[in-house]
Amino acid sequence: MSAARQIVHAGVMGPGRTSSWVDPGVVAGFAASPPNLQLIDYAGRQPRSSSALRVLDIGCGAGRNAVPLALSGADVMATDLSLPMLQAAQARHADGRLHLALAAMHALPVRDRSIDLIVAHGIWNLARSGAEFRQAIAEAARVAVKGAALFVFTFSRHTLPAEAKPVAGETFVFTQFSGAPQCFLTEAQLLDELHAADFVPDRELPLRELNRPAPGLRTAGGPVIFEGAFRNQ
Repeated sequence: MSAARQIVHAGVMGPGRTSSWVDPGVVAGFAASPPNLQLIDYAGRQPRSSSALRVLDIGCGAGRNAVPLALSGADVMATDLSLPMLQAAQARHADGRLHLALAAMHALPVRDRSIDLIVAHGIWNLARSGAEFRQAIAEAARVAVKGAALFVFTFSRHTLPAEAKPVAGETFVFTQFSGAPQCFLTEAQLLDELHAADFVPDRELPLRELNRPAPGLRTAGGPVIFEGAFRNQ
């Protein structure tokens, strides 16, 4: 089993030393996290435009999904802004099919129309503004082949109390969850934003909400998550 290739630095700076994304304990926790089995199953059912399924994992962290996808035979480009996270993914190996890059979600070092499956797993919710969120989606659309699949795992507005107010000038960016600006969209907002970039729902994996509390109750601290798949038109 050969090691993953050298990490590419795509002209960006990672988070500072005080960021939780470079904290050794956080990195170790991500490295030990199991893959999303819905994603792995969905990926296994995808058509491919070449001999191997070409996957882009945006914000891959320590490779919880990227490494299993590469080990399954996919050709995976995985990006993140945390060098320690990428190094942890690299250390797990992936038969040379895992390609790692230090890159932002809104500036992907990937050719136009070259990806069969895009994974946005817990990354777009970290956008600090609606403009950054839309630029990230536009980048995903740019690299997608016609008919490419998109797997989305992102925060729902139901994470926050109804009375929570967005950041001034924004419609779905809030600071109430962690103190930092993050995106929490309603289902209608998420569908509208993706449709504007030519992504439509994939009936093979309909959008659903995870961890949503019963009416009248609040979440027990964790986020409510939208999970589902889309297709580039």
